[in-house]
Amino acid sequence: MRKLSKKEHLTREAKYLVGILVGGISFAIGYAWFLMPYNMAPGGIAGLAQVINHYLGIPRGLSMIMLNIPLFIIGFIFIGKAFGAKSVLGMLISSSLTDLLSIQSLSRIGIMDLATHTFKYQNRAVIALLGPEDIMLSAIAGSVFLGIGLGLIFRSRASTGGTDIPVGLIKQKSGISIGNGYYIVESGIILLVAILLKDPKILIWGYINLFITSRVTDLTSEGLPYTKGVYVISPKVDEIKQEIYEELQRGVTFFKASRGYEKKDTEVLFTVVNRRQVPLLTDIVKDADPNAFMIVTDVYDVMGYGFRTRKIDLGG
Repeated sequence: MRKLSKKEHLTREAKYLVGILVGGISFAIGYAWFLMPYNMAPGGIAGLAQVINHYLGIPRGLSMIMLNIPLFIIGFIFIGKAFGAKSVLGMLISSSLTDLLSIQSLSRIGIMDLATHTFKYQNRAVIALLGPEDIMLSAIAGSVFLGIGLGLIFRSRASTGGTDIPVGLIKQKSGISIGNGYYIVESGIILLVAILLKDPKILIWGYINLFITSRVTDLTSEGLPYTKGVYVISPKVDEIKQEIYEELQRGVTFFKASRGYEKKDTEVLFTVVNRRQVPLLTDIVKDADPNAFMIVTDVYDVMGYGFRTRKIDLGG
């Protein structure tokens, strides 16, 4: 692997730091302006921070830092340095900005009017960008801002800590998949918050926000899935191969196979194309062999000439 020059390394690290900062701002806006005022955090450390704020009055951002510090220590002990220094930085920036960019803080320096954004909701005063009559819009907007923030932080090779660490422990100790681990941890936190805050609606809002946030996070950090894997079974694969080279400028791979019914040897052509090229490839295959058998599948990630990997590396 080519070693980066000092200038290239510094440029890349500066880009990552800017990504973490911008992601932290979006993260904080989503929580502080839209979700937390209505206790709608989608699980995670932020959900527990709402409970601490409700009972002890400790600022939510500070509560997230307080909860994350022991989690990072546990993670370093039992999992290893999986997240690295940038993840600690990501956690500190996003959590701190949640308090610094709150409407209350901005009103103190004259940027926002506190009275305009103070509302009555469930017999208590809430300070939010939108009033209770727009609570659904608050849920959607907050989840989108939160998802964008998390996605940018992940793209910058960092994380916000939180439930990543207990999920990693669950996977390591029990063998449960990461997806199921997140479902268990987030569901448990959403349920606990609903019980402690005595508001069953938190369950509904929590899962709505969790769904929207996870989708937007994926789109921001990885982009839309744009690649397709295509298998073609035909006696004219050589002709199809040549057309793929000339028309699509894509490589192909041949697999040796055996037809199940006829028990005859055959070749299977495999190629990877972007989704816009699928109709062109379909025409190439049909023109060469109308009876060809063609399978199109989604490809999660591709590393190689002509493609951009979607993999996010959270290492230091």
